[in-house]
Amino acid sequence: MAGAIALLGAGIWGYMEYASRHAGGVTPLTPEAKAYTRNLQLSDVELKASENYFKQTVVEIEGKIANTGSRPLDTVEIYCIFHDPYGQLVLRRRLPIVGGRVGGLKPGETKSFRLPFDDLPESWNQAMPQLVIAAVKFS
Repeated sequence: MAGAIALLGAGIWGYMEYASRHAGGVTPLTPEAKAYTRNLQLSDVELKASENYFKQTVVEIEGKIANTGSRPLDTVEIYCIFHDPYGQLVLRRRLPIVGGRVGGLKPGETKSFRLPFDDLPESWNQAMPQLVIAAVKFS
C-alpha cells in the first residue's frame, strides 16, 4: 500500500513538473528578451481580407520583421490584439512570426510573415490590430 501511494505521489509530481515546463508552449518575455525587442522592427505591415473556398472571410496580416541587433533568434512570437469600435478587447491571439517552418532570424536579416485569421468576432472594428512582441527566444 505504501509503495502504491509513493508511486502515485511520484507520478503526480512528475506530471506537475512536466506541465509547468510545457505550459501550452508559452515562452515568457524575459527581461533580456524585452530589452532586445528594440532591435526588432516590423515593416510593410498590411491588413488584407479575402474569401476562401467555403465562402468565409479570411483576414490576413502580412509584413516583415528585421533583426537589427547582434544576436541570432530562434523564435519570435507576437500578440495580435483586436478591438471593437469602442476600443474594447475582442480577441487576443499569440502567434509565431519567426521559428518553426520559416526558421530563425539572423542578425541583419529580414523575413516576411503572414498571419491568417478566419474566426474574428463580428464586433471587430475592421482596423489593424495592435501588434506586440510576446516572446523572443535566442539561438
